[in-house]
Amino acid sequence: MTLENIILEHEKGIATLFINRPEKLNALNKATIQELHETLKLVDENPDVRVIIITGSGEKAFVAGADIAEFAHFSAEEGTQLAATGHQILFDFIENMKTPVIAAINGFALGGGLELAMACHFRIASENAKMGLPETSLGLIPGYGGTQRLPQLIGKGRATEMILTAGMIDAETAKVYGLVNHVVPQSELFSAYMTIATRIMKNSPLAISKAIEAINANFISGVNGFDVEINAFGDCFATEDFKEGTTAFLEKRKAEFKGK
Repeated sequence: MTLENIILEHEKGIATLFINRPEKLNALNKATIQELHETLKLVDENPDVRVIIITGSGEKAFVAGADIAEFAHFSAEEGTQLAATGHQILFDFIENMKTPVIAAINGFALGGGLELAMACHFRIASENAKMGLPETSLGLIPGYGGTQRLPQLIGKGRATEMILTAGMIDAETAKVYGLVNHVVPQSELFSAYMTIATRIMKNSPLAISKAIEAINANFISGVNGFDVEINAFGDCFATEDFKEGTTAFLEKRKAEFKGK
């Protein structure tokens, strides 16, 4: 697979995807969305990859939004299809991946960029990061999950204000709101997400995938998240990782999980 808009690095179980369109501040276009889908699908199926990081190339932007020039002439039907396809192959796809995905927000995360970060399982940001959903200033609304995931993360009132004003917030405000978990100097962003990824990798990959499934269930209409949790909890008992984890605990040694 030839990648034109993404750089993929894989080191010690951690796959890092750099969105690499610096001349466009890493804006998302159709080709980049497709490349992200194909690359994420590939690394999610690789048992040697235990954590995935998504970040932007350079120091200015994570993703500064969608590539407006690509859809400025679209009809209503084309706009609907654009959003539906994006949900299916990227934003919902990331949310439901079994491998944990962390967004490392290294600069502007606007519009589709913030929606991409919110689709990840959690977010960390550098001090220079700015986040917002400016679509209403273009005569649009967020189309890649922003109207749903932002209220889930920061509450209805704050999300509504951000969307209706098309305003931006800085990294510290995003942390106070609960939009990002950690804020670090830009020079320390790499070491920060590698430290968190390493901590995740010490745990059972099967248990982690079940935890993601159960957490996501709380936000699916018509699904009883408690039932999903109960069944996922029971499923863990049939795994080799459960046997290894409990045995290691009783023997007072570090567990060596195989993801089986």
